[in-house]
Amino acid sequence: MATYVVLAQFTDQGIRNVKNSAQRAGQAAEMARSFGCEMKEIYWTMGQFDIVTIVEAPDEQSFLSFGLALGSAGNVKTQTLRAFSKDEFSACLGKLP
Repeated sequence: MATYVVLAQFTDQGIRNVKNSAQRAGQAAEMARSFGCEMKEIYWTMGQFDIVTIVEAPDEQSFLSFGLALGSAGNVKTQTLRAFSKDEFSACLGKLP
């Protein structure tokens, strides 16, 4: 499974309904599962981003489908970082000349 760090900012709609944010997080985790993904962690943060989540997905297509479904709800806009474990990163380093 590939790991992704998702940085999210509330949209105008999302901040107007911020009191429902924890409930929406549960719904998002359920939605992730329907695409074969798993939200491993979610944090509400201060600063440039309002929410940071760690998501595992079996492939890019599954993650993209989940991300599109999440974004289409209109509560957050996201930026995604592909994350690599120490072992995955070491394997990449092992391919260097």
